[in-house]
Amino acid sequence: MKQIEVGILGATGMVGQHFIKFLNGHPLFKLTWLGASERSAGKRYSDAAKWHLGGAPPEAIAGLHVQEAKPGNAPRLLFSAMDAAVATEIEQAFAQAGHAVVSNSKNHRMDQDVPLIVPEINPDHLQLVPGQQRDRGWKGLIVTNPNCSTIGLTMGLAPLIPFGITRIIANTMQAVSGAGYPGVPSMDILGNVIPFIGGEEEKMQQETQKILGRFASDRIEPLAAKMSAHCNRVPVIDGHTITASVEFSSNPTEADLRHAIENFSGLPQQRNLPSAPKHPVQYMHEADRPQPRKDVERDRGMAAFIGRLRPCPVFDWKFVVLSHNTVRGAAGAAVLNAELMHSEGLLD
Repeated sequence: MKQIEVGILGATGMVGQHFIKFLNGHPLFKLTWLGASERSAGKRYSDAAKWHLGGAPPEAIAGLHVQEAKPGNAPRLLFSAMDAAVATEIEQAFAQAGHAVVSNSKNHRMDQDVPLIVPEINPDHLQLVPGQQRDRGWKGLIVTNPNCSTIGLTMGLAPLIPFGITRIIANTMQAVSGAGYPGVPSMDILGNVIPFIGGEEEKMQQETQKILGRFASDRIEPLAAKMSAHCNRVPVIDGHTITASVEFSSNPTEADLRHAIENFSGLPQQRNLPSAPKHPVQYMHEADRPQPRKDVERDRGMAAFIGRLRPCPVFDWKFVVLSHNTVRGAAGAAVLNAELMHSEGLLD
């Protein structure tokens, strides 16, 4: 398989480093270009970035010279880990110049003509892309992946869509790595729970309805279900845990729901995409699972794990879902999106 050259916007930051780690040894994509701020441009990557992940950056990447994040000599396919403060203008400039930008940034997620993709759930939303080129005049495109907490919740909900979801309440326990580096001060988080993450609850509510919504002509009809989220930061390194209560329009049994969860699959599994887990949503039968420390690294961090499915006395059913926030919730999600786009011919 001939590899496709790719680049990273925002390569020196924490999410950028996760992209570098996830792309190392990828069979389809070859990382050849790193973009960052003007202060990092011209430096070797090893001099421009302090490596925060385990081990060391790949040797081939450590020696690359960082480029300024402006269109010019970058590959057509770019993964964006840009800070939200600057992502809008930079991503749009690259899309205008003909690049395919697969973004982890929040800036374009809720744009009506930008797909917000979880490949197992809503690959048909990629049909929004032609509208970007028609209405904005872009030669390229932008595709986004969801917020790190939203992606775990939607993977947990996706198998249950056939039963008619009407109301959802979700409570998150989010790892400190979701706050980037240096993240949350140690005196704030150690032995503590912080019941506020700015903008997180609104993102979960809006993004969930868009992802689980229906593509209709040239737009997305949001999921009609009412959604309420409570978001908390907890002293866990990696892995967002979510407890959810769900109401259905039908009357599914526990056996119905378990069968749907255990047999859930999607287009990435059918096409055997390189980063797709064989079983994207996995049910854990133990009474005290899933747990971040024990389960979040399974399947390279690309699967979601559900447990404790049981009746809810207020809604119908409730359960726990766990996902890796910096892999399936960030870099790995974007890479899988790009693999899906390639399989759809959007990168030709």
